[in-house]
Amino acid sequence: MSGLFGSRAQGEAWFRIGRVQFTSTLLVVALGAVGMVLCAFMPSLAMALSFQPQAVLSGEVWRLVTWPLVNLISFWSLLNLVLLWYFGTMLESTLGRNRMLRFYLEMWGALTIATALVGFVLPMSTALWGLRDIQFLVLLIWIADNPTRRFILNIPAWALGAFLLGLQVLTMVATRQWGPLVTLVLALFFVAVAARRHGLLSSLTFIPGGGSGGSPSKARAKAKAKPSARAQRQQQRHMSDEDRIDQLLDKISAQGIHSLTKAERAELEKLRKRRRSG
Repeated sequence: MSGLFGSRAQGEAWFRIGRVQFTSTLLVVALGAVGMVLCAFMPSLAMALSFQPQAVLSGEVWRLVTWPLVNLISFWSLLNLVLLWYFGTMLESTLGRNRMLRFYLEMWGALTIATALVGFVLPMSTALWGLRDIQFLVLLIWIADNPTRRFILNIPAWALGAFLLGLQVLTMVATRQWGPLVTLVLALFFVAVAARRHGLLSSLTFIPGGGSGGSPSKARAKAKAKPSARAQRQQQRHMSDEDRIDQLLDKISAQGIHSLTKAERAELEKLRKRRRSG
């Protein structure tokens, strides 16, 4: 439990208003809060802004980008925003603000594409609104990246994730919601691949996106071209932790997780832990 609720790094802010640091995650949460207020005063916005594939085919293309704003005010909607802020902030402390913003855009794209595909094949079977699904994806990705972290009552993260995902799937099966079920599976796959591309889920090698790092001969050729260890250490001493993490994650994005040497993987994990501990 202490491992989950200990001090956390807030990540690098895009800007500040007073003492409030607006990170990528807080910007998304603020967007949801603004949408909640708008929908409270103008309930008709929910129907006008939600993503319904058939409505898009009729020319209402704004729905492709406006659906995250549709957050109806309720205890559960507020809880979704809190959970999105909490777990999104922890992911952002690992990825940094730029990659986290791209990751949010990729989650939006994954959900939009998955819903569109299912909606076109099974008309009127699925729709999309609010940040609930994005919050669920963020939580599942964080759990998959930190499976041994502990929640309350010392429950491991992987067990809670399996329970929540299993409950969601069984509920959809029991109520015959085949459209939302297929949408969830597709979106999970797309987002998992995106997470691997950003250097997350490194232990889940069966998920594509991490790359193979090239052949051993190419790896040896690259090793010869690298500067000496002493020169690397001198260069790294002038780097901040953020710069070094960005450098390693860029390498993963370009060449795959296997392109990192054993020392670089250990260094990346050390830097992540240092940033998480603040």
